[in-house]
Amino acid sequence: MQILDKLKPLGLLVLRAPGKWLAWFPQQGFPSYFAYIAGSLELFGGVLLVLGLLTRLIGLLLAIQMAIAVWKVSLPHSGIYNVEGYGLPLMLGVACFALFTVGAGILSVDGATFERGGKARAKT
Repeated sequence: MQILDKLKPLGLLVLRAPGKWLAWFPQQGFPSYFAYIAGSLELFGGVLLVLGLLTRLIGLLLAIQMAIAVWKVSLPHSGIYNVEGYGLPLMLGVACFALFTVGAGILSVDGATFERGGKARAKT
């Protein structure tokens, strides 16, 4: 149980974080429940990308999310000439779009299941 006691600060941080984001999203012009949608997509989508599962779908969804983040949040706050203000979400969006277009590759769950099966059927 001492291990769990050491994790108390982390648990309290997780409980406080949604309140901050629930207040921040409406300031940016989004409904507050978008904080849950964006957070879930980023967390679970990131895990799926690491595994290489549903890569094209998750890549498209994350690319759209990053495009919205650049357009609605980063550019209005930093301006078009301050690349440091929107460079990271733009780069992440471009990377996710690249994953959408090329797929996960052979060393992935998609490569072992979906993509390999489709290529094998196409050859026959």
